Amino acid sequence: MPKSGDSLLLPSADLTDATRRAEALIPTPYGMFKMIAYAGDEEDYTPHLALVHPDMDPDSDVIVRLHSECITGDLFGSKRCDCGEQLDRAIRLTASGKGVVVYLRQEGRGIGIINKLRAYQLQDQGMDTIQANVHLGLEVDARHYDVAQGILGDLGIHRIQLLTNNPEKVDSFGDGPIEVVRRLPIIVSPGKENENYLRTKRLDMGHWLK
Repeated sequence: MPKSGDSLLLPSADLTDATRRAEALIPTPYGMFKMIAYAGDEEDYTPHLALVHPDMDPDSDVIVRLHSECITGDLFGSKRCDCGEQLDRAIRLTASGKGVVVYLRQEGRGIGIINKLRAYQLQDQGMDTIQANVHLGLEVDARHYDVAQGILGDLGIHRIQLLTNNPEKVDSFGDGPIEVVRRLPIIVSPGKENENYLRTKRLDMGHWLK
């Protein structure tokens, strides 16, 4: 929990600029992908990333996952959330379906890793994920998806099958140039460490979860 006078550190990544800066082929356990880095500043250490199947057809209904960064789950396998398992499943599905994973640098639903760890401490004291963010003076979900739409536009994509359980991701496309023709669920079975977290997402945040 922050002490009096501490600043609430928010992520500095540019969430609006989708300028392509670099790209290369990356062999992964799931198959080959082209990784493309997007950032407003060429020296940005935390660019947004797109994992694009080499045979992706931009004129098809492309399978797309918008995945917000989760260092604890994606990198270290934390079981407090379902993020790492969702990312693994999304890459498998986009590998088999010749799709795209857009990896957005919006750690902790947009609050950053420092505040996320502070929120975890509060959750260990009995708060849920919403209550912890509010207690810290932060938004429940501070993510934005404009940059993701810019990235998809740069890739020439117009119609997508969106891998998500989050209605806000679907709604974020609105009447824009990219059409969500289908929502594909990406369900991870709850475990004892994350069942309360998933229950809060379902009941209080409206996520489409069983």
